[in-house]
Amino acid sequence: MLDNEQLQAAASTMAGLRPIPVAVTTTDGTRSNGLISLSGGPASIVPEAPRAMVGITKYNFTHDLIASGGVFVIHVLGNDDDLIDSSIEIIKALGGRSGRDGDKLAGLRVGTGATGAPILLDALSYVECRVTGSYDNDENTTYFGDVVAAARLHRGGKLDIGTAWSRLGSAWTAQYELDHEPQIAHSRSMRGLPSKLPTEEVQV
Repeated sequence: MLDNEQLQAAASTMAGLRPIPVAVTTTDGTRSNGLISLSGGPASIVPEAPRAMVGITKYNFTHDLIASGGVFVIHVLGNDDDLIDSSIEIIKALGGRSGRDGDKLAGLRVGTGATGAPILLDALSYVECRVTGSYDNDENTTYFGDVVAAARLHRGGKLDIGTAWSRLGSAWTAQYELDHEPQIAHSRSMRGLPSKLPTEEVQV
């Protein structure tokens, strides 16, 4: 195990390396779901045959649906004045509770993609993917997929995590942190670690 000084150094080094939150949606043909992730990105350097990747913790219902359905959509959210309110609503809808407790997509403007997966119509843009492979990493799985469809839905720039977090409000973010604790505990258990937080908090 790393000592506290090393943990602080690791947290400081990795903080902010993934600045763009993405909304990930999927379906297995019977259920659809989505979540917010900071792990979406490209998975190929071949311009005419793009691939994408996203890491999903095993605690999440979306993880199970991607595994069974074999499809996922990565949406980038917008930061322009005419789009940012919708972007924040998407984050609240997909990041605020588990899809096992109800339909997280209800209330959002949703279309159907080429794979049957949900497309968030108020996102800035998206890539829709069929899974080509996956990597099991104890607490999560990284899924890789060929891009089978993509579109730019609106004009403007990409919403970054700092702007999103400041717009979500302190009450929502505090509740999110509280609701996130079982997921962190589950991830610790998948790695054979104690479920409780260490005595000393790591300061970023």
